[in-house]
Amino acid sequence: MNDRPSASELLAAVERFLEEAVVPALDGPVRFHARVAANVVRIVAREIETDEEHLAREWDGLSVLLGAEGEEPPRDRAALRESILARNEELSRRIRAGDADTGAWRRAVLEHLSRTAADRLDVSQPPRPAREREGP
Repeated sequence: MNDRPSASELLAAVERFLEEAVVPALDGPVRFHARVAANVVRIVAREIETDEEHLAREWDGLSVLLGAEGEEPPRDRAALRESILARNEELSRRIRAGDADTGAWRRAVLEHLSRTAADRLDVSQPPRPAREREGP
């Protein structure tokens, strides 16, 4: 098994190549598409870096909401995604049934959904400098 370069290091190298060598050498629509390709590489790199943490956080949030705390998540990433999907289907069913219309469970659902959405946006949006994150 090769330890280096890691997937993140390889993606960073491709991104640098696109941004420093390819994009400056192009014009018009092809230049735009090269920038899009560099951005896709950045998004994939961020997903690789954060995927495990985001999946664990979503699993934990769903476990609390659905009363399944203490269950061990599947170790295999594909199985974990499948389990999260099944739990999201159960959460959706309960929301449609009106369980989240009022009360403390509603607040917990909204917090969970907000956190999960923020994690997904975190992957697709470029990192902001600290001064932008902190606000005025």
